[in-house]
Amino acid sequence: MKAEKIRELDGPELQRNLADMGEQLFRLKFQINMGQMEGVKKYRTLKKDRARMLGILRERELDPAKAQAAAEAAAKAKKKPAAKRKKKEE
Repeated sequence: MKAEKIRELDGPELQRNLADMGEQLFRLKFQINMGQMEGVKKYRTLKKDRARMLGILRERELDPAKAQAAAEAAAKAKKKPAAKRKKKEE
């Protein structure tokens, strides 16, 4: 999950996603320790996504105004590429 998408989430939704990821990480770690090595790549990506989420939560905690500005900028940036895609399709 990209940081822009994470910044668009509100606080409670972000907390819910973190809890779900924690549960998934526990299950994957358990599988890996049991000898099923199929989930190693997914485990790594989940750890990175969780770290991004924790970083953004900390960012919001330290400076709520700056975090709000970053969320608005991410929303604007998300809208611009969609407009460019429409022009290319025409």
